[in-house]
Order: sequence, then C-alpha cells, then structure tokens
Amino acid sequence: MSDKTMSADEAVSRLESGMTVGIGGWGSRRKPMALVRALLRSPVTDLTVVSYGGPDVGMLAAAGRIRRLVAAFATLDSIPLEPHYRAARERGAFELTEVDEAMFLWGLRAAAHRLPFLPVRAGLGSDVMRVNPGLRTVTSPYDDGETFVAMPALRLDAALVHVNRADRRGNGQYLGPDPYFDDLFCEAADAAYVSCERIVDTAELTKEAPPQSLLVKRHTVTGVVEAPQGAHFTSCAPDYGRDEAFQKLYATTPWPQFAARFLAGDEQAYRAAAGEAT
Repeated sequence: MSDKTMSADEAVSRLESGMTVGIGGWGSRRKPMALVRALLRSPVTDLTVVSYGGPDVGMLAAAGRIRRLVAAFATLDSIPLEPHYRAARERGAFELTEVDEAMFLWGLRAAAHRLPFLPVRAGLGSDVMRVNPGLRTVTSPYDDGETFVAMPALRLDAALVHVNRADRRGNGQYLGPDPYFDDLFCEAADAAYVSCERIVDTAELTKEAPPQSLLVKRHTVTGVVEAPQGAHFTSCAPDYGRDEAFQKLYATTPWPQFAARFLAGDEQAYRAAAGEAT
C-alpha cells in the first residue's frame, strides 16, 4: 500500500484554477480549514465551490476565488448567516446555485455513483425550481407516475475534507456525533485530499472506535495531511469545540485585515496568532 501523506501546500499545489472543488463539513463544523488556508495562500482562483457552506465559503468568497458557488446555505451556526459570504454575494462577486439540503445530498450521491442525476422530492412546491431554471423534472416510469426533481450530479474535480484520525493509506475516521457527508465528497471527486488531527497506524483506528467510524475509504483518497487543529476555528468533536471567540473576531473583522494577520504565514504562525487572539 502506498504512503499518501503530504503537506497542505503539496495537496493544494495539485489544484488548478477553474476546477470544481467540494469542501466537506457542515456550516462551522469540521471544515478542512488548514487546507482552505493553504488554498488561500496559493494562486488558484476561478473556482466552482460545492459546500454545505461555512467559513470556507466566506473566506474564499471574500478573497475573490469563487466564480460559482453551489450550496444549500452559508452559516457559522452560532452566527446564522456567514458575513463575508453575504458581503461578497451582495456585491455580485460570484454566481450562486442555491438548492435544498436534500437536493445537494442527492447531487453528491449521483456523482458518487457516476449517475447523471437522481430523482428527489425535495424542491417541489418551492421557489428552488424558479430560481434554478436549468433544473428539470422526471416522471416515474411505473404505475405511480410521480413527478420528481431530477437533481444533477455534483461531480467534483477535487474534494477537501477533515476528519479526526487517518492512516497513511487514506482511511479516514470520524469520532464525533455526525459524519456529515465527507465520504460522498470524496467519492464524487476525481481526487480527494483528507486532512486529519492525527495520523495513526491502521490497526489503531479501530482501537478508539468501531469500524463504522471509518468514514473515508482509502481507494477514494489521493492525499493525507496531518493537521492538528486543522479544522480551527470550526469544531472537530470530540477533539475540540468551535472557537467562538475567534469566530466572532473573524466575523467582525474586515477581510483585508483578517487575511493580513492570519493567512499570510504558515500553519505554525497561524496557530500562534490564533492563540494570541483568543
């Protein structure tokens, strides 16, 4: 088995401008922020970002890296609407494809199974179809004749996700209460880069938790990045909760000042500055 370990900067160096990039986690929970910060330090731009949006979306939008966003929401959880996302959207900085949460999930499932679309009831009877005129419906070929939304596959060039533990081969483990859909992001992508709090031997993965916690399978993973506190300032339960003080600082600081202070250096400099801030 190959050793897939690499640094965050090495992972991001494999991305190219114009790609469609999926980012795992949910809102301000277990986002791959070390990878997002590496992406912000790179010249990569003109991205289509697919995300259950949180500060990943806010930072990339504020930095002008997003051409199109596909999302069900963009939130910091304890702050309902991601403020940097809102500011960028209000000034028309990127295109937005906004869909229902279940439609988003079915789009990932379709891509993971290499299907062009999957039928889903979510979205019917709402304005989702009006604001997304490109969406189509399909009729069941069986006796029920029911109409569904034909949610197109959310195919990804690359996926970025963060988990609690991983081995060098790419098996990724979550230890918190919710897997979100990180496995589907990886399966829907041509290449997937998984950051983790700690790299461990494969045998150790099932000493801490049952096999069902092995969310991400090695055959879907291109690279593994060991990144302690790699989800900060979002939560990564049970390793740590959301850094509410730092999140408030992020939400209330104009983007140029925040970026200059926290994103210009390496991860060690980031952690030092974040520690001073909170």
